[in-house]
Amino acid sequence: MVKNNIHIILQTKDLTIGYASKKKETIVASQINIALQKGELIGLVGANGIGKSTLLRTITNVQNPLSGEILLNSKRVSDYHPVELAKQMSLVLTEPVASKNLSVFELIALGRQPYTNWVGNLSDGDITVIEKAISLTNLEDLKYKKCYELSDGQLQKVMIARALAQDTDLIILDEPTTHLDMYHKAYILKLLQKLAKETNKTILFSSHEIDLAIQLCDTMIVMTKDEVVSDQPCNLITKGTFNALFPKDLIAFDDKTGSFKVNK
Repeated sequence: MVKNNIHIILQTKDLTIGYASKKKETIVASQINIALQKGELIGLVGANGIGKSTLLRTITNVQNPLSGEILLNSKRVSDYHPVELAKQMSLVLTEPVASKNLSVFELIALGRQPYTNWVGNLSDGDITVIEKAISLTNLEDLKYKKCYELSDGQLQKVMIARALAQDTDLIILDEPTTHLDMYHKAYILKLLQKLAKETNKTILFSSHEIDLAIQLCDTMIVMTKDEVVSDQPCNLITKGTFNALFPKDLIAFDDKTGSFKVNK
């Protein structure tokens, strides 16, 4: 699929990811060439243990690549100062919130840290950005609640709002629907789709909710043991990409419905 370079937020070139020690190099995936466009919702899917988290850690500069390039707004990710990188890319991880004693507003306000002075005082402009993030995620009624009072689904919305308050071109979420029921899984991914369209931010998330991702994403990145491919869901279905995700003894992908079925 041809992409206009002007609108590419993040790009990898011949990226190889994995782990290096003094004795050996363990390659998780290689020849990764993906381009994330502005304003798109992108789902990263693959079987358990295939390397999704390793790819996200490498893209976000938490872990070094074994080889290749990662460009964020045409600049190497490794060349960014941490504060500057935090103004370009925000993360929503699966780790528990450090202090659930904070109010919803206070937790979302932490997204402004890259922009505040060393005391952390919020300007009128910061508060405007925070209030907009609260509005976009429909959290007005919960603004003054303590985070320990929230359900898992509500807390996930707060974490997304914090990433919005950080005001970056790229938002990356690692398994944002973990621990949620079916309704709230669909709700969170539908919210991410809405935010990508309304804010024109690029949103990349990893997920096991492949059926939902196929329905909601503009682009999907599919990791298999042989390759990493990126394309529109409809094109990936046509190419048979999803058929290679899992062994066929128990489940199979149905091209007509765009979903996985249990073999009878």
